[in-house]
Amino acid sequence: MKQIILTGDRPTGRLHVGHYVGSLKERVRLQNSGKYDEIYIMIADAQALTDNAEHPEKVRDNIIQVALDYLSCGLDPEKSTIFIQSMVPELTELSFYYMNLVTVSRLQRNPTVKSEIQMRNFEASIPVGFFCYPISQAADITAFKATTVPVGEDQMPMIEQCREIVHKFNSVYGETLVEPQILLPQNQACLRLPGIDGKAKMSKSLGNCIYLSDEPEDIRKKIMSMFTDPNHLRVEDPGKVEGNPVFIYLDAFSRPEHFAEFLPDYNNLDELKDHYRRGGLGDVKVKKFLNNVIQSELAPIRERRKEWEQRLPDVYDILEEGSKRAKETAAKTLADVRHSMKIDYFDNGTLTK
Repeated sequence: MKQIILTGDRPTGRLHVGHYVGSLKERVRLQNSGKYDEIYIMIADAQALTDNAEHPEKVRDNIIQVALDYLSCGLDPEKSTIFIQSMVPELTELSFYYMNLVTVSRLQRNPTVKSEIQMRNFEASIPVGFFCYPISQAADITAFKATTVPVGEDQMPMIEQCREIVHKFNSVYGETLVEPQILLPQNQACLRLPGIDGKAKMSKSLGNCIYLSDEPEDIRKKIMSMFTDPNHLRVEDPGKVEGNPVFIYLDAFSRPEHFAEFLPDYNNLDELKDHYRRGGLGDVKVKKFLNNVIQSELAPIRERRKEWEQRLPDVYDILEEGSKRAKETAAKTLADVRHSMKIDYFDNGTLTK
């Protein structure tokens, strides 16, 4: 069996460092590993419209921003097919068929859907398209017969529901669809990076992000304003590392060579944490170190982005060509699905078989 990856992002804004450590960095590694036969990276504009239907210009404007972030992080259109979801209408048809395999009560129990509904204050009026998000995502994954879906921890319930849909379809209509496996970041700190305000999740809608395209001074200001241990009021006070966003970011980003370059008083992150716990280490010093670490990580990404910004016609061509390739692949899966469901009425010249 071919090894195939499908993953993507909603174009509701520029991508941030949570996206980077949670999935983008891993996608580039997987792309260059040589272990996968096909890789599809989707800009999920149709899903973004489920809660932005009245502001389509927001989604349209951000498609190019997400594409620039992809390319600047190292996704290679020669190795990965980058495409726009709505340019593959087969995905919509697959979603329609899968809706018959899922109950309303099952969708209501999906933890990711429940939390997203609460975050967007949709409790009283939930758009049907948003409510059916897990079904749409299952269509995206199965259309490309993806064997692997690299995502963050918050997407685990969505992949589980996709697996349920695949099992149900194959049980009813015969073995047609591929059951995907989830691939989580290996670094626990990368599973769900908190916002700079200490909120549980970095989110564009909450405005607590460090964006990949932020200028150095903007990054510095955001890091220096980050939430830390509220009880660590003086340098000499013992500090709490667990749940402290600054140290979670260091867990996600720092490497031993960063200490040699930016903070030679310490050999590694464990030594820094121990000093903070026992007191005598101020938040400002730790934040300055974190700033140096993140600046060194994002500088080459920012430079590549500026280069791609000078080549926007090429970016357009990459998205157009990728969408064409994705449509061809999805069309083959849709044909298999229609055949299994016995609704390929005119393919064999008769309605009686």
